[in-house]
Amino acid sequence: MQSQNKIFDDLAKVLNGAAGTFAGMGREAQASMRDRLKDMMGTEDMVTRDEFEAVKAMAIKAREENEALKARLDAMEAAKKPAPKKKPAAKK
Repeated sequence: MQSQNKIFDDLAKVLNGAAGTFAGMGREAQASMRDRLKDMMGTEDMVTRDEFEAVKAMAIKAREENEALKARLDAMEAAKKPAPKKKPAAKK
């Protein structure tokens, strides 16, 4: 009976060691993948979130200014147009 318990104890130790090894391999693979992604992102011309938000704000401001200028131009053109001439009434 004692020999069976020793086999189970040894098997449990082997499995426990293998589980620790696999967990370590998983952490190492995850860290390696994270480093590779950081390297790939660093070599690409990626923008940061702050830069993106700054350019987005500039685009919104430019669009608003463009709309204001268009409204001013439309008002100036409307003021510049002469009033349409009325045709004289036809005689009967």
